[in-house]
Amino acid sequence: MAAVRTLRKLSQGVQQQVCALHTSVPRQEAVVISGRKLARQIREESRVDVEKWVLAGNRRPRLSVILVGDDPASHSYVLNKTRAASDVGISSETILKPSDISEEELLDLIYKLNADHHVDGLLVQLPLPEHIDERAICNAVSPTKDVDGFHVVNVGRMCLDQSTMLPATPWGVWEIIKRTGIPTIGKNVVVAGRSKNVGMPIAMLLHTDGRHERPGGDATVTISHRYTPKNQLRQHTQIADIIVAAAGIPNLITADMIKEGAAVIDVGINRIQDPITGKSRLVGDVDFEGVRQKAGFITPVPGGVGPMTVAMLMKNTVKAAKNVLRFPPERIRMAAVS
Repeated sequence: MAAVRTLRKLSQGVQQQVCALHTSVPRQEAVVISGRKLARQIREESRVDVEKWVLAGNRRPRLSVILVGDDPASHSYVLNKTRAASDVGISSETILKPSDISEEELLDLIYKLNADHHVDGLLVQLPLPEHIDERAICNAVSPTKDVDGFHVVNVGRMCLDQSTMLPATPWGVWEIIKRTGIPTIGKNVVVAGRSKNVGMPIAMLLHTDGRHERPGGDATVTISHRYTPKNQLRQHTQIADIIVAAAGIPNLITADMIKEGAAVIDVGINRIQDPITGKSRLVGDVDFEGVRQKAGFITPVPGGVGPMTVAMLMKNTVKAAKNVLRFPPERIRMAAVS
């Protein structure tokens, strides 16, 4: 009996120590996902693919970028893309055009590059001047060269879970989630933002069937937009396992809106004036400092989704060079004009 009493005392002591451990250790902050680190891995993969392709006797992949106007942000983005191309062994060119170029002149240039067999990937940097129809321009780029993934054929194939050129930013978000090991099957996801180039494709990638040709995330996805009342958005985000903020609204997602341990992917890029320094700085759609105290994973701005966008663009350029996607020309023409 004495031995039993001794064992009971020891067991109670261990339980008290475990309880004390759980109550005394504060919760750790979220894991900050480095988009730069993941982008370096992906660019290294592209670099290896390019060298294998060239060593096999093929021409080095080539990317052509059309840049219209003098917008500083657009010039910066294009410079990042061409530098990344050089880094992975892709040759590139930037074709500068004035902001007063006509839509017809721009279309003629695109058709010329479509027909140039030395050009593998082609993108037109957005946004374009107001007098130019962006949808007409995106549909003018050959789907097999459409490294932005904006052509109606590529968008349609993505929605049907078929292999295609995926839009670079949504694909970057998908790779962040996959490579970080964040589970998606059966999980609740909120995508804040419904843009056709970012929000909608992200939702498509996350909710579609993982058994299909282009595997999806098998998640239950809710999309919010500018007309979603803030209190309703909060109701959705508070039960979400993953939140993707892509609305372009600073501090849209705050700590009180998420559940503990959620993964928060910030796609927003907003330039605001720092109240302390008075200087402008980049922020996302998420209150980073507040949310990181409660989330399980979070991406920073800058240094999160941005570098991944450029990395996935390189992946698409390699895919275009290998001519993986072969669409009948007559179907491409029909889809572009419909």
